[in-house]
Amino acid sequence: MLKKSLWSSFATDPEKYPKLNKDIAVDVAIIGGGITGITTAQVLTERGYTVAVLEARSVGHGTTGHSTGNLYIIIDELLSSLKSKYNKDVVIRVIESRKAALEKIEENVEKFGIDCDFSRQPLFLYEDVNNIKILEEIKAAKEINLAFTELAEDFPFEQDNGIKFDHQAQFNPLLYVLGLAASIDKEKCSIYENTAVRSVEEQKDRVLVNTSEAIVAAKYAVHATHTPKGLELQYHTTLGPYREYGVAAKLESTSHPQGIFWGYYKDQKYSIRSYSRGDENYLIAVGSPHKVGQAENNQKHVEDLVAFIQEQFIVGQITHTWGGQNYKPADLLPFIGRKTKNSREFIATGFSTDGLIYGTLSANIIADKVEDKFNRFEDLYEAARHQPAKSAKKFVKENVNVAGEFLKDLSFKGDDKDLMEIPPGEAAIITRDGEKVAVYREPNGEFKIVSALCTHMACMVHWNNAEESWDCPCHGSRFDTSGEVIEGPAYNALPKKIIE
Repeated sequence: MLKKSLWSSFATDPEKYPKLNKDIAVDVAIIGGGITGITTAQVLTERGYTVAVLEARSVGHGTTGHSTGNLYIIIDELLSSLKSKYNKDVVIRVIESRKAALEKIEENVEKFGIDCDFSRQPLFLYEDVNNIKILEEIKAAKEINLAFTELAEDFPFEQDNGIKFDHQAQFNPLLYVLGLAASIDKEKCSIYENTAVRSVEEQKDRVLVNTSEAIVAAKYAVHATHTPKGLELQYHTTLGPYREYGVAAKLESTSHPQGIFWGYYKDQKYSIRSYSRGDENYLIAVGSPHKVGQAENNQKHVEDLVAFIQEQFIVGQITHTWGGQNYKPADLLPFIGRKTKNSREFIATGFSTDGLIYGTLSANIIADKVEDKFNRFEDLYEAARHQPAKSAKKFVKENVNVAGEFLKDLSFKGDDKDLMEIPPGEAAIITRDGEKVAVYREPNGEFKIVSALCTHMACMVHWNNAEESWDCPCHGSRFDTSGEVIEGPAYNALPKKIIE
């Protein structure tokens, strides 16, 4: 079982927010309390709007609290990938938009005095075997006149070739979001935790956001949930849901090189950074990705990452291991804006692993759209766009993958097991009375039994043995062992089942 993320170790006394238990009315209802939702709330309240933030669990502890804390103006998929799909002007504007978001984060840290270890750092990109990716990146950077330097021979890690982008940044993302949430005007913004949204109903002049115990009536609603909730197939069919893992190990000193390090080791990309707070010093490595619900052994991915950090660096005890989720857009750009042309619902999704930057950028774009103001980046990320030439290959790949998983699971009969054959701490999909059920046996021997069909689109969930969750291989919904939604497009829990 994975431990908590490193960032959560330093959020020891976060502000607690109530559960929504009565109907309310606001200008804007925001679904999700991560960096996207909290930043959007902060921007809108400063502009005079009343806001309600509805977080299903705890503010900042979802995707934001499981990210790297790295901030950079190039994209995770690299400039060369972006340049392969878009012209020079578009690539430059993407870089400008990301730079503006990074500067907004820095401005908020200073403005609100947020203690989150923000610092400007360089980004290093290097390979240990060949220099094909580096050469492509050098070419792309030169074409848009983006400043970089090639790595010197005294670079501390083994590398064949590499480059450095100066003036990027790092912080503790969880402390940042908690600090930003605490700074928001409480007269204009109410934040609710443990408040899961069950449905959203858009009407002519308002949006009704239905939670477990109450209804929020709003002029507008913002889906700040990393992926839109519900059957928003125009987005889910163009997004690939992925999980990757993070590990943190103790460092004996602060002498480890500072900066963001993206290393390609035998074509596997790892994100590496150090982090210090007080007398605690850590090295963090993130990587080992796979499609959600499609790993044969999730724990093996974590073990591979632990082995990597121990083989490549001088580290002490492994103190933290965690997983994180991201959604990769087929055309490499996120979807930010109105769900459809005249919709009262706004979407912010498809951030890949760049959610800290894109979540911040989304806040300004969406706030401008609420005010019916022009935003110079809105056309780049228009949520209702359709770019078949730029997304066709990945669109087909992702949907063939989803169809394959659905058909494979359709023919799966389930393990022919008696409940007592499932060892404590393990799980299995079994069939009873023609129905597939997901069974988890707790360490004390008790059983938790739920439907094995995802409540989003009825794909069969798969067991994640690293995080003890049921993960959907189609569109990335995840459920805990009681069937409750952890993340993803699913609104509703897996129904509980009884086996005699």
